[in-house]
Amino acid sequence: MNQSTVFDHLLSTIAERKANPTPESYTASLFAAGIGKIAQKVGEEGVEVVIAALSQSDDRLVSEMADLLYHSLVLLAARDVPFADVEAELARRFR
Repeated sequence: MNQSTVFDHLLSTIAERKANPTPESYTASLFAAGIGKIAQKVGEEGVEVVIAALSQSDDRLVSEMADLLYHSLVLLAARDVPFADVEAELARRFR
């Protein structure tokens, strides 16, 4: 899968879990726990990225960054902020 396909699939899956939660879905459990829990997870993952960057392997950094990106996308979905808004902001900054 290319990068945009991975992000598109992930965004679609997150939206599906929000709209149609199932008991076995970790993503659905985050939505059920609320915005505070999701924000806490983003903070935890951010700290883990910093720790990995400073003292762990590249593989560990990649893994922690994937966790941070995933939880950040869940946070956006919880706030009903489209990822396209983030893309637009990045495009605006890097013209």
